Amino acid sequence: MIRWLVGAIGLTAVASHAFAADPIEIHIGYLRLAGVKSTLSLVDQPADNDGVAGAQLAIDDNNTTGKFLNQHFTLEELRLKEGEDAAKAAATLAERNGFIIADLPADALVKAADALRDRGTVIFNAGATDDRLREEDCRGNVIHVAPTRSMLADALGQYLVWKQWKRWMLVTGSHDKDKLFAAALKRAATRFGAKIVDERTFEDTGGARRTDSGVTLIQRQIPVFTQQAPSYDVLVAADESEVFASYLPYRTWDPRPVAGSAGLEPKSWDASQDQWGATQLQNRFVKLNARHMTALDMQAWTAARMIGEATSRTSSSDAKTIFGFLKGPDFSVAAFKGQRLTLRDWNLQLRQPILLVDGRMVVSVSPQEGFLHQVSELDTLGVDRPETKCKLN
Repeated sequence: MIRWLVGAIGLTAVASHAFAADPIEIHIGYLRLAGVKSTLSLVDQPADNDGVAGAQLAIDDNNTTGKFLNQHFTLEELRLKEGEDAAKAAATLAERNGFIIADLPADALVKAADALRDRGTVIFNAGATDDRLREEDCRGNVIHVAPTRSMLADALGQYLVWKQWKRWMLVTGSHDKDKLFAAALKRAATRFGAKIVDERTFEDTGGARRTDSGVTLIQRQIPVFTQQAPSYDVLVAADESEVFASYLPYRTWDPRPVAGSAGLEPKSWDASQDQWGATQLQNRFVKLNARHMTALDMQAWTAARMIGEATSRTSSSDAKTIFGFLKGPDFSVAAFKGQRLTLRDWNLQLRQPILLVDGRMVVSVSPQEGFLHQVSELDTLGVDRPETKCKLN
């Protein structure tokens, strides 16, 4: 009995000493452009804290667990003004943070990654969907939480083919990023057995996108623009620039569904997602921010949670140790999508299901039934290992 008491007292003393010690501190930076871009619909205007609000919620989640593990997480935001150097800003954040969640355009992200290559700072790409960042321009210190354009296009393509809507009319905007999404959609069509029977380009002629006569003008313009098309099952729009796609539903010459940048859209997250416990996350986010959770919010949340999960598993604040665990076979993270998410070791892209949404409901979730893969069905979305051009260093 005395021995047992002595042992218990000893264990209590060790535990008390452990929790009395300074907590493991994990400092995370958040780098993004200043300001927000307005959208075509007044309903979908992004909030000033779009993205960073998701990261902050994950910091709170990490600290809830961290109380029991003697770990503490902080978030520091830095906004890039127009013309400011992304590499310099990233270096400034890296002085105080071992990890940086970045919502930057592709070129700025590459500059930031190159500037931090020798510092051991790990960047989590939460915003850029460019495939080249995971392929010919991949960097060994960048984890990609945002899905790629090819992942989004493949998710949509699988569903359209599953529905037997295999004849597509493709309408592409005139901006470069519109063309990149169009290329991803063409790849998906070839990959899954669909056929693009007609291609058209919607030229952005500038000027105000919202005018008092807009409804009348668009009601006349869109039907004429889409008439005399070969027989098709679905109109697929590539309009990342938010110029025309939102005008397409219910205005096409032929009565056809619209998908892509409007109508049925592929997203990593949506406010309507309520499966697999997502309602609890959505409610907490709304309570804190008085708005719904966007895809960017969820991508930033996932990035911060990945850091939290790896920290709890390694009991380390060392960025190199945490990064090594994230890249290893034992890592996975739960993100309210029905299965645990893992990293592709050939390009550090996070595997994830893609939601197909119509603005009010989740219509479906890809990968679709019947699209098989020898390793993971999630690898049917986007560039697979045999196709990759990435050479991590």
